[in-house]
Amino acid sequence: MFYGSIPALITPFKNGEIDWPAFDSFVEWQIDQGSHGLVPAGTTGESPTLSHDEHKKIVKRCVDIAAGRVPVIAGSGSNSTKEAIELTQDAKTSGADAALIVTPYYNKPTQDGLIAHYTAIENAVDIPIIIYNIPGRCIVDMSVATMAELYKLPNIVGVKDATGDLDRPLQTLREIGSDFCQLSGNDGTVAGFLAQGGVGCISVTANIAPALCSQMHEAWRAGNMDVFSDIRDRLGPIHDALFVEASPAPVKYAASRLGLCHDDVRLPLVKASEQCRAIVDSAMAQAGIAPGKKPLAANG
Repeated sequence: MFYGSIPALITPFKNGEIDWPAFDSFVEWQIDQGSHGLVPAGTTGESPTLSHDEHKKIVKRCVDIAAGRVPVIAGSGSNSTKEAIELTQDAKTSGADAALIVTPYYNKPTQDGLIAHYTAIENAVDIPIIIYNIPGRCIVDMSVATMAELYKLPNIVGVKDATGDLDRPLQTLREIGSDFCQLSGNDGTVAGFLAQGGVGCISVTANIAPALCSQMHEAWRAGNMDVFSDIRDRLGPIHDALFVEASPAPVKYAASRLGLCHDDVRLPLVKASEQCRAIVDSAMAQAGIAPGKKPLAANG
């Protein structure tokens, strides 16, 4: 259903407000460069600091621009089940193809609480749901057994796995099967994730190198290991650099170097430090991504 390179879209800001022209052109560029799907209003899109109105407008705008050319997986999670239902209902109304719903942060629900949370959302909205498991940000870690239980529900279709545990996709494959869509949430381990049964990546790096990320996944699917390995190695320093400081500050700086948007972020995040900028600049240079020039595919 979903596969390949799926950027977790940044939300461009200018003077504290959403920069809609930058967002529109950014979404169009992502599609032109071969991204296999789009995730608006996720963590990389600074969803914690978006108002509900902004959140809903971003999802709708992305759906309208994509116009069915690629699937749109709307970020619609919350640590309030009621709010998650509201955002997911709106995503459905806006025409999103699926919802990416993060495990409830701060509340620290039990596994039974996680089952109850996702079941309530699934019962309220008829839309494919991808579980977003990211214990590094949410504290709770959804077990494979819990995912297997949730997969019995008709609308639970997969997981964005940001655990960084490369045993997990193979365990999930054995427990749940290949129809359960496994998408990595970590660019740096995507090669291992694919080898262990994954089918794609919801990516931060794809914000600034969409063609390269897309081509890498296409090479994997075609069994072209030479191209796959070349791009994997080329992007390695970028994956590391974009998490030197809290995301999405580094990737927004990188995007600003490409003329895609300003590097504004909303508090409590701050712009990338000078040290971080130097690391990002070096990684971009190693990857052959020139400032002021949007990167093309490896053969572009």
